[in-house]
Amino acid sequence: MSTWAIDAAHSEVQFKIKHLMINTVTGEFTSFKGEVVSETDDFSEAHIKFEADVNSINTKVEMRDNHLKSDDFFNAEKYPTLSFVSKEFRKLPNGEYSLVGDLTIRDITKPVTLDVDFGGTATDFYGNAKAGFELKGKINRKDFGLMWNGVTEAGGIVVSDDVRLYMNVQLQKTI
Repeated sequence: MSTWAIDAAHSEVQFKIKHLMINTVTGEFTSFKGEVVSETDDFSEAHIKFEADVNSINTKVEMRDNHLKSDDFFNAEKYPTLSFVSKEFRKLPNGEYSLVGDLTIRDITKPVTLDVDFGGTATDFYGNAKAGFELKGKINRKDFGLMWNGVTEAGGIVVSDDVRLYMNVQLQKTI
């Protein structure tokens, strides 16, 4: 059995959402941590825990970030973290993986499925074992209580309900 931790310096956690239904806004969480426990070298059936600090949200626009931290969206004061705990991580016949788990935002927990590409393993300059993964998926923000929705003068939607999730993760073996 081996335990791996997210190397935050070589990882990123992003989300993308349609704005005015004509373009995409990208945001990220800059403070996060996670652990993977695996019985196998290919990580099949690994157990995964992940947590992000909601106050670390960054869309490159401070006013928008503050709005996202408010009760209209994440309510970071009351719910400062979002978390994910895996239920199943399995290797698919095409060599990719499917990750199923419980995502918790604003104390609301819902099952989500993420597509995972395992980039492989390597040893860094310091002799540390590393593993790389790319994850992607989609959630409906309203399922997690992120209910705010503005309407333009013409009646158009300001922010879509669907949020695309992207993570590029490098793990470092700890045990």
